[in-house]
Amino acid sequence: MNFNGVVVAVVVALLACAPRRIYSQQRLDVPMTLVRNASALGAFCLDGSLPAYHLHRGFGDGSNNWLLQFEGGGWCNDIASCAERAQTRRGSTRLMTKLEVFSGILATMPLSIQAHFYNWNRVKLRYCDGASFAGDATFDNGTSLLYFRGQKIWEAIILDLLPKGLGRARKALLSGCSAGGLASFLHCDNFTKYLPENTSVKCLSDAGFFLDERDISLKSSMRLFYKDLVSLQGVEQNLDKNCTSSLKLPYLCFFPQFALKYITTPFFILNSAYDVYQFHHILVPPSADLHGEWSHCKLNPAACDVNQIETLQGFRRDMLLTLRVFNKYSSTGGMFINSCFAHCQSESQDTWFGVDSPRIHNKTIAEAVGDWYFSRRVAKEIDCAYPCDSTCHNLIP
Repeated sequence: MNFNGVVVAVVVALLACAPRRIYSQQRLDVPMTLVRNASALGAFCLDGSLPAYHLHRGFGDGSNNWLLQFEGGGWCNDIASCAERAQTRRGSTRLMTKLEVFSGILATMPLSIQAHFYNWNRVKLRYCDGASFAGDATFDNGTSLLYFRGQKIWEAIILDLLPKGLGRARKALLSGCSAGGLASFLHCDNFTKYLPENTSVKCLSDAGFFLDERDISLKSSMRLFYKDLVSLQGVEQNLDKNCTSSLKLPYLCFFPQFALKYITTPFFILNSAYDVYQFHHILVPPSADLHGEWSHCKLNPAACDVNQIETLQGFRRDMLLTLRVFNKYSSTGGMFINSCFAHCQSESQDTWFGVDSPRIHNKTIAEAVGDWYFSRRVAKEIDCAYPCDSTCHNLIP
C-alpha cells in the first residue's frame, strides 16, 4: 500500500471510531461528601451513618445552575427487610463506594454533544433510607435500632448545599431515577421553597412513575407494599397535604399518579410504558407467577406469547390513561414515554444521548428534556406500541 493509501485508511478508521470515542470519553469519578452536621438535624441512614452526596462543580455560564439527582434503589417495608438493607450500601454510607461515576444526564461533555447540563453544578444524592427520602420515624426495640429518616436526609443535604452556591442558583433541575424518580415527585414543590423566587426551577422523574396497578392475579400487591412502607417509615406526614386530604386512603399519595395533579412546579416524566421494574414487580411479581409461566417473557419480550403481549399492552394503555390529563392540560409539563423494555434511561450515555439512543419522532431523551427545560418547544413525546420502535435498548436485567 502506498503512502496515500495508508493515510486514507487511517482517516477512514478514525472516522469510523469517532462516535464511540466521542460518546465514551474519560469517565468522571466524583468523590463523596458526608453531611457532617446531619446528626444535629436527626438525619441518619438506616444504620445510623451520616448521609452523603457527590458534587461536581459547574463552570463557565453554568456555574450558577444546579442539577440534583436522587439515587434510586428500591424500598424496604418491614423490619426484616430494612434491617437487611441497613447492612448494605442501600442503607449505609459506610458501605457505599466513595467515588461515584457521573454519566448520562450528570456527565461532563462538550456542549455540542451533551447539550444541556454538562457545565452545571451536578449533585448525586445517595440513597440510604429505603423510602424515597420521605420517612421520619425510628425503630428501637432495645436490641435493634433503625433510622427511617429520609425526609431529614433530604433537608440536611439541601441545607449543606445552599451555602455552597445552591442558594444563589439561577436555574435548577431536581431529578432522579427509579425510587429516586419517585422522590422527585415527592419533593419537587418543596425544593422550590429553598431557592430564590427568580430561580427557574423544574423537576424530572426517570422511571419513577410507579402505577397503582393490579398484578396478573388481580391482587394490588404494590398498593399493599406501599401501605406497609408508608406506615413503617412515617411517610404520610411528609406527603402532599392537598393530596392526602382528598383521599380516603392517604398513603396512596405515595403513588405519583395521585400526587401529580397537586405539583405546581414544571415537571417532566420520562418513563418506559413497559418499564422493566414494574413489569417484573408490579404487573408480574413472583408471588403472582408461582409456576414461572412468565419467566421466558421476562427475559426476552420476543419470547412472550400472544396473551402475555396483550397483558403488557394493557399495562401500557393504563399508564397512558393515567397520564392523559397531564398530557392534555399541563402547559408546563413534558413527557417522553417510550416503548423500550428498560428502567432508568437518563443515567447512561447510551440511552441519554448516544449515537444510537432511543428516539421518539427522531428526538433523543436529552433533546426532549432540553426542549422542555429551556422552553424551546412543546416536548410531550409518546411512542408507538411495542414492537414498533427499532431504536430501543431493551435493557432486561
